[in-house]
Amino acid sequence: MTAPARPAPPARRRRRFDLRATALFFVFLAVVVSVVGLVARVVAGAVERRPAWVFVLVVVAVAGFAGLGRRWHLARAARRAAAALDAAAREAAGELSAPAIPRQHPAVVDVSVDYDALTAEEFEEAVAALCERDGCSGVEVVGGAGDLGADVVAVAPDGRRVVVQCKHYGDSHRVGSQDLQRFGGTCFTVHEADVAVLVTTSDFTAPAVEYADQCGIVCVDREALWTWTDGTGPAPWEAAPGERSAGWERAGAES
Repeated sequence: MTAPARPAPPARRRRRFDLRATALFFVFLAVVVSVVGLVARVVAGAVERRPAWVFVLVVVAVAGFAGLGRRWHLARAARRAAAALDAAAREAAGELSAPAIPRQHPAVVDVSVDYDALTAEEFEEAVAALCERDGCSGVEVVGGAGDLGADVVAVAPDGRRVVVQCKHYGDSHRVGSQDLQRFGGTCFTVHEADVAVLVTTSDFTAPAVEYADQCGIVCVDREALWTWTDGTGPAPWEAAPGERSAGWERAGAES
């Protein structure tokens, strides 16, 4: 049996010698060596003639490298500060977007409640409960430091915004015109009230009632508060602005 003949491997082509390329390479190498030598001679001559310049150049170079390093560190610190500020801003935005939790107030009103025995905060809660009982929605107790005169805010059944200030005073401490003026300065412009109400466990002076008539503030004195509580009298938002509801007597004493 005859073995098949193996094909002969292809012959390798020998790279031809390129005289032109070789000459160009050596010319380029000679130019580079000449330039490097020239630069070295210039530097050596400068060192011999003016060594101070060389020192200045070295100092400038070192300062340049140091400045680059410092800028890199400053940029890194700035990035860290920006990241910290961004995190703080996100946290603050989360806190601001969180809904405020209003103070709870009883949904049922005790008609036999003794308003004189309540604290100022409990009196605000009782007034808020009256508003909710009589059909108001969105009732919130907002009294406290920085309340700017608003203790209770609500939306009346007819859609008007009601802003109430509560004055838990004794019989001998009547609400004066200065109290009305302070409330009148914020109830409409700041709190955007459609109905502004001042409720007290005491009474109002004549100048206070006169100011309320001029500004359109509803005054609820002790007697009107009791009739509102037991249901025999109207709610404050049912009264004409600046007046008392039927059966609400005006204060006749001067401050």
